[in-house]
Amino acid sequence: MKLLFVCSRNKWRSLTAEKIFDGINGYEVRSAGTEDGARVKVTEGHIGWADYVFVMEKKHASKLRQKFPEKLINKRLICLDVPDDYSFMDEDLIEILKSRVSEYIEVPE
Repeated sequence: MKLLFVCSRNKWRSLTAEKIFDGINGYEVRSAGTEDGARVKVTEGHIGWADYVFVMEKKHASKLRQKFPEKLINKRLICLDVPDDYSFMDEDLIEILKSRVSEYIEVPE
């Protein structure tokens, strides 16, 4: 299963998610950002590759729907509602991500 995590700048939230979920249960994981200054900017290719697209905030889902409407047909687009209040690999962020993502896919404790 291929998981894509998207936030604004791909520096803290989505990058943390990529690090903690990649390889678990055989998942392939990538991350990207919606902003011009993102570390890795989300592309049509990212959306096409992914089975699940997890966004951190509703604004990210809106940007993806606006920019890639055709590519999102038949994709699972899930908003995790994680505010931009955390730094990379923050323990609280890791717990929130594991908890919210586990509602959709199998995540080991």
